[in-house]
Amino acid sequence: MTHSFNRLTTFAALDIGSSKVCCVIAKISRDGRINIAGYGYNASKGIKNGIITDIGQATLSVCNAVETAEQMANERISKIIVNVSGDKIRSSVKDATITLNKNRPINESDINKVIEKGINKINVEGCELIHCLPTNYRLNFGEEIDKMDKNNRLLSVIKAFSELDLDPRTIDNVKMGYIFEDLIRRFSENAEAGDHYTGRDIIKLMVNILLAEGCDDIFDDHKEITILDQAAGTGGMLSTSYNFIHRYNPTANIRLFGQEINPESYAMCVAEMLIKGQNAENIRMQDTMKADCFSDRKMRFVIENPPFGTPWGGKDAAEGVEQAVKAEHQKGFDGRFGAGLPGSGDMQLLFIQSAVNKMDDILGRAAIIENGSPLFSGGTSSGESQIRRHLLENDLIEAIIALPVDLFYNTGIATYIWVLSKNKREERRGKIQLIDAGTIFHKLRKALGNKKNEISPEDRSTITKLYADFEENEYCKIYPNTEFIYREYTVMQPLQRSYAVTSERIQAMLSKGALSSLYDPAKVAELENAEELTGKELKKLENYQNNKPVYDSIIEALNGNVSGTVYLSPVEFMPILTKTLSTATNNKKLLDKIADGLSVMDKSAEIQHDKKGNIIYDKETKDTEIVRFDESIEDYMAREVLPHVPDAQWFFEEDLSKKNPIIKTGAEIPFTRYFYKYQQPKSSEELKQTFLELEKSVSERIARLFG
Repeated sequence: MTHSFNRLTTFAALDIGSSKVCCVIAKISRDGRINIAGYGYNASKGIKNGIITDIGQATLSVCNAVETAEQMANERISKIIVNVSGDKIRSSVKDATITLNKNRPINESDINKVIEKGINKINVEGCELIHCLPTNYRLNFGEEIDKMDKNNRLLSVIKAFSELDLDPRTIDNVKMGYIFEDLIRRFSENAEAGDHYTGRDIIKLMVNILLAEGCDDIFDDHKEITILDQAAGTGGMLSTSYNFIHRYNPTANIRLFGQEINPESYAMCVAEMLIKGQNAENIRMQDTMKADCFSDRKMRFVIENPPFGTPWGGKDAAEGVEQAVKAEHQKGFDGRFGAGLPGSGDMQLLFIQSAVNKMDDILGRAAIIENGSPLFSGGTSSGESQIRRHLLENDLIEAIIALPVDLFYNTGIATYIWVLSKNKREERRGKIQLIDAGTIFHKLRKALGNKKNEISPEDRSTITKLYADFEENEYCKIYPNTEFIYREYTVMQPLQRSYAVTSERIQAMLSKGALSSLYDPAKVAELENAEELTGKELKKLENYQNNKPVYDSIIEALNGNVSGTVYLSPVEFMPILTKTLSTATNNKKLLDKIADGLSVMDKSAEIQHDKKGNIIYDKETKDTEIVRFDESIEDYMAREVLPHVPDAQWFFEEDLSKKNPIIKTGAEIPFTRYFYKYQQPKSSEELKQTFLELEKSVSERIARLFG
């Protein structure tokens, strides 16, 4: 023995081998002789062929060996000499000395060191997961370990996992899948607003729908099938799609592609893909709004659940997204967003456009989950309306399926599956199928977050059959695409107004703001009470004050000439008004405003004409009528308008030739309107009887209470 041991009274030697872990505690006598005081053996769980394959099990094996030796020696050790067997481990770690806590063989800090060595220095077989990730987006095990260590969580977590029996013979793939899904569900409860983890029951329905028709080619031997998820999350949709198709065609070459922006979700998605033998390079850490990572490839299937209500523009959008989206839009249909840009507060319709762009031009199909907003939001000329119009005019929407509420773990809102296709069968062409599956579900015995309902296998079969049968019934409606495209017409009545100077009309004229450009009492009061005014506001206040005498003169003159005389045309009234206000103003534009303010609609008055003899229409009677694209406006007017307003006239004001085109053709899909069921309200007699019974019941209870 070397004399270096003389400094120790007790030491422990730990040997980590391929089959067992051995700990020997020895005492050193004064003459340098070593006496074994205790020893402990433990199977090398988590260590195979000299390689640590499970750091938690390996750590527990070490702890058990040390504790056994300590019990035999009846002594706590302060230092341990570690020898690691196995060439691969020895070459990286070599022999080392680890300081131990005197009160416990291995404490949390020591486990921290062991784990860091296992991750940073040991070449574990199958470690592609760690090294396939870009440097900025790796799992950051070291940081997470430090965080757990500082918060006294590391030991308890490692110990808890090490005590679980996760052997495949105990926990099969199905059970492990449920465990994984529950962990992801818990993770999703703290997700960003608008991000919703999609349960396997929903994904299976989506895949069922996608494969229900138009997919005969996927059964060909060794068929290459590409599947894309532009909001891949943890890879659940891609994984489920893979399993379904592989079950139907084991020889198929299924290639999965995905883009994800969240680093943790991205890492889990990569892990999932590696387990399935997929190419990790096909899963990209990228914001889909900023770039298409697979621009040179079209996809057989697109399946996704993009975020709801997440802004792509404005101050709340992620950095660089608005510029990227607008630049892509400028490319027209050579880019992904050629049909238009929706409101900047929601990117769902951008995901739909991008999905259409990625779908194979001949066979492409897509299933996309959206909330209700993309169905009807936006006015006629809005980006949302024009995107829907593009989808309908190009016959890309095959079906829209309303799902039950309370299906997601972190939201209970209503959601819909948009089924898109470039491969519609003959019966479906030019048509769109609406399916109300809102009542087709089973209640969970216990709610999981917001998820109270699930789509069982039976429910899945029922919904898929509704889709595939393509027959109208209580839950299924079928319409031509033009049902949801409309034109917006303006309807006005001829200008017929009577004029008079009365107290009521003077007040109405002031309320309409006929003199507000001259003097506005409310605005003046606001400016005078402001703590500080800009130069522009000071000038405005000065103009108001300078115009005040003219304003007062006009009001005084009108009030001094109040009369009951009614004039049925401006030709009769304007000379009277001009004379009345001659001492106050001779401004023709101002006089016209005052005359208009003193007028009211009067069907007994003359119909006014312009200089060319054309009828002038009263803009105050302006109304808007939404008319289905394939319906004649004349037929619509005869049925809906003229019976009530016989002299109404329609105008179609669309003008696409202007620099800023005026668009009056749009599209919306008011889904719930088509499944609305009228419920007869209770009769007044029935309600009266109910109230009387309630009143009687309350009176009896009060009498019993107070005796």
